[in-house]
Amino acid sequence: MRLRVLGSSAGGGFPQWNCNCPNCDGLRRGTIVARPRTQSSVAISANDSDWLLVNASPEVLQQIRETPGLQPARQIRDSGIAAVLLIDAQIDHCTGLLMLRERSAPLPLYATAEVLDDIGTGFPLTRLLGHYCGLQTRPIALDGQPLDLPFLEPLQVHAVPIASQPPPYSPFRGQARPGDNIALMVHNPLSGRKLFYAPGLGQIDAATRALMEQADVLLVDGTFWTEDEMIRLGLSAKPAAEMGHLPQSGAGGMIALLDSLPPGKQKWLIHINNTNPILREDSPERAILAAHGIQVAFDGLEIEL
Repeated sequence: MRLRVLGSSAGGGFPQWNCNCPNCDGLRRGTIVARPRTQSSVAISANDSDWLLVNASPEVLQQIRETPGLQPARQIRDSGIAAVLLIDAQIDHCTGLLMLRERSAPLPLYATAEVLDDIGTGFPLTRLLGHYCGLQTRPIALDGQPLDLPFLEPLQVHAVPIASQPPPYSPFRGQARPGDNIALMVHNPLSGRKLFYAPGLGQIDAATRALMEQADVLLVDGTFWTEDEMIRLGLSAKPAAEMGHLPQSGAGGMIALLDSLPPGKQKWLIHINNTNPILREDSPERAILAAHGIQVAFDGLEIEL
């Protein structure tokens, strides 16, 4: 089983088009040691031919160009993308669906009822795409059963609800429902290994922690370094928790959580905001992560399971 990170940044990418924070300005000027990143998305395959696209970012066309396996060219019109799965209804995770509109048949789309509701009303992607390729919606039931993904066999993919926030356009912003945000547990029964994928984690409850303890590979929320990161830079009045993200540093942060898990796990951070100092490869914050055995995902990273 192979997971490829197509995009490792939070919304806006890195550098963000209108941002002149020290990170974005430094990357443009070439004065910091960092690499550009597109918005968060991964692809999963059991055979390197048929792929599950997890989130469709606004840069999906660039990501396909940079990942030849997603364009296998077996016929005049072709794609290695067998289906798309949305973990939430955030704009940076679903806008790329519009870029896939030239598909010759309806695109299979896996999402919870809550996410399908948001992208059918507040951001009516399902109606828009009905005028183009259309969608075959496959509602995800959070019943503990593996998803029906025959093209990924023998892999088993479980969707689990997690605590975070629905998008700002959702009428349920601030009063999240189970199903507004999910994580994925991917199990390869041939190797016995498991991967836990959760780019948005606002809180860690007992059920989420139990899943993280079971996983061999963790690919989890790396959005902010501190709770007040955006406030200190004058970019927002909202702390990380209000945006639905657990910062890395501080008591109860992601570093402390990952430290408390059983040893021997691969630990990766993804969905990294453009303001986060861990984007600088020679920063003190990156050195702290390394000392704790935590790595920072990048576009093009491949993980075998």
